[in-house]
Parts: sequence; structure tokens; C-alpha cells
Amino acid sequence: MPLGEFDLIARYFTRPARRSPLGVGDDCALLAPAPGQQLAVSTDLLVEGRHFVSTVAPERLGHKALAVNLSDLAACGARPLAYTLALALPQADEAFLAGFARGLHALADAHAVELVGGDTTAGPLAVCITVFGEVPPGQALLRSGASAGDELWVSHAAGGGLGDARLALEMWRGTVAVTPQLQALRDALERPQPRVALGLALRGVASAAIDLSDGLVGDLGHLLQRSGVGATVEADALPCSAALAAQPREVRLRCQLAGGDDYELLFSAPPAQRAAVAAAGRAGGVALACIGRIVAPPGLQVLAADGRALPGPWAGFDHFAGR
Repeated sequence: MPLGEFDLIARYFTRPARRSPLGVGDDCALLAPAPGQQLAVSTDLLVEGRHFVSTVAPERLGHKALAVNLSDLAACGARPLAYTLALALPQADEAFLAGFARGLHALADAHAVELVGGDTTAGPLAVCITVFGEVPPGQALLRSGASAGDELWVSHAAGGGLGDARLALEMWRGTVAVTPQLQALRDALERPQPRVALGLALRGVASAAIDLSDGLVGDLGHLLQRSGVGATVEADALPCSAALAAQPREVRLRCQLAGGDDYELLFSAPPAQRAAVAAAGRAGGVALACIGRIVAPPGLQVLAADGRALPGPWAGFDHFAGR
């Protein structure tokens, strides 16, 4: 007998309730943040063929679908509480559902975030998650607090860097040669690690923050616009993996500056906070690189080692304009 909608939910997505007194199964979830906390809410939609390829392992898709949402909470310095899941499926494929749920629940358990509701329907494969977090009033990290003189920092995995996810995509597309580090690059693309602990540690330290989903230049541009400032970025200071360093400079810069799917935290902080920034990196278990500085005149310049401005244009990902 084909798996029905409610059997599907019961078998793969119903778990013991912890934060919501109702869990999955009612018309609404009831959430109560800790006394004195504000709710932080974010939504991301992943569509097959646009955000992921049809051959991605279901377990990795489940992981990434939640990871990109947790990354938004990290960029706000919010502690994850709960999430909802809306899932469109061409068919109720139990092998796909088992793998997807396994990856989803493993990351949820790692961050103590609870599935509290959602919806399923038949249709082209798409995943939409809304995540809820909590943050004390006045302590949320925003895009609007950067000031001239602040330093620009970005997180990265030890041995990794910005642009690895885009390099993996280009290898899959066949535009660059496959390297022996392909698996590590695929991990960067398909299993990003949300920097939740770092975001929490940056409360009161960072002046502004954003997560890197659409490429460094594009996302930094959003932060600069909201803060009403400009920035200089030193191209040679961008963290770079060995695999990306082996590519031609043009490929490396395109991946690092405009690649997207990094899901690292980019943030500004006054120079007086350097020790606190280093402590936040240790608390978050990630490496940090200082890549530039906030300046008063609007605009963004990417500088070579000799101080020359590198010609662009560099642009982030736009879902309607394309890469």
C-alpha cells in the first residue's frame, strides 16, 4: 500500500515533544521562549535544480536544509529553539524519506532544536524550513551596526576557506578539473556547519554580522548598505583551502568573492575587541580571519597585496538574475 501523507509524517517526522507542549500533530505549535527573551525567526526554501541537484544524497539534503536556517540564527546571535518543515515530494519514496529524516534529525539533535510542525504535499521536490530562536533584547547581532574603523572578520573551518562550496559546484559542472580533495569540497557544499556557537559568543563583541549564503561580495554589500558605510577587503587575506589555492587566481577569486553557499559568519568589530574576537573563535570552535576594514565612504573595494583595487565586477548570487 502506498505511504499516505499522515503515515509519512508519523513514521519519519513525529518525535517526542520537548519545547512545544503539543509536538507535531495539531494545527499550530505553541512556543514559549525563556522569560525576557525575544523570538528570532527565519525561513529558507530549497528547490531541486536551483539549490541542489537531483543526485544529492537524501541524508545530506536533510542536513543542509536545516543548516542554512540555523546559519541565519547564528548570524543574529540567537539560540535555536524549534523549527517547522514544509516538504513537497514527487512521490512518497521511503528510502529518500529515511535518509532525509536521518540527516535532518541528526543536525537538529546536535543543536537541540525541535521539529514542531509543518506540511507535506505532492509536487516538485522542495524543502521549506522556518526556524525559531531566542535572544535577549538588545543583544541580537544585526547588519546595521558597522562603523568606520571596524575590522572585518570571517569564520572558516581549519584547513578550509571561502569558496570551497562553489569550487565543488564548478567541478560538478565540469568547468574545472576534479582534484583529490573533491570529498572535502563536496562536504563544504552539501554539509555546511552552522556557526551557532560562534554567533552566541559574538554577542556584545561584533558590531554587525551576516551569514554568507550568496557570496562574500553580495552579502557584505547587504551589511554595508544597512550600516551606511563602505569597506575594503584584502584579497590575499581571504581564507583559502589547498584545493582552491591550486586553481588559477581568477577561479579562486570568483569562488571566494562571489561563490555562495559558504554559510560562514562575516562580522565587523572594533580593533579594541580583537582579544574578545579571538576568544569567540575559540568558544565557537572555528578559525577566524581578518579580511579587511570598514570605511566611511560607501562602496566596496577588493585590494591586491600591493594596495591596488582589483577590477570587478564582483557580484553575489541572485536567484532571478543568475550567477
